[in-house]
Amino acid sequence: MEYSVQIITVSDRCFAGEREDFSGPALAACLEQEGYRLLPPVLVPDEQPQIEAALLAACAADAALVLTTGGTGFAPRDLTPEATLAVCERPVPGIPEAMRAASLAITPRAMLSRAAAGIRGRTLIVNLPGSPRAALENLAPVLPALAHGLKMLRAEGPQDCAAPQPPEA
Repeated sequence: MEYSVQIITVSDRCFAGEREDFSGPALAACLEQEGYRLLPPVLVPDEQPQIEAALLAACAADAALVLTTGGTGFAPRDLTPEATLAVCERPVPGIPEAMRAASLAITPRAMLSRAAAGIRGRTLIVNLPGSPRAALENLAPVLPALAHGLKMLRAEGPQDCAAPQPPEA
């Protein structure tokens, strides 16, 4: 099953044209290789109302997966997790927990990530760091489970996780 993905880059400097967005394109290349269908990328500043609006628009467009990149740290303008949690109906704490656990093997700074994940309707939203390297390193440990999660979320198969399942394609 081909799932649609919306990548939202959250960055004041990229939005203002002061810096090129490298994280969004790096994530897009990775996901395209995995067979995901990419929706046009979105770029917003570190403003919670604009982040929320972009998330809501992606959900309204029926994106199966929304990945944000940027705004997950301690800086006063890092509000991506707050925007994500404000629009989500159900939290998915295991995804950011897995990302932080895997990242701790790379850097002790991983524990400083405030990334969040949650579900709104039929859309899974996951926050990733703003640097291309960190975004890909955080996506890697959860990517193998995303297709199954999206299949369950979209009710495209047995809803009983304990039932025998055919191998994932």
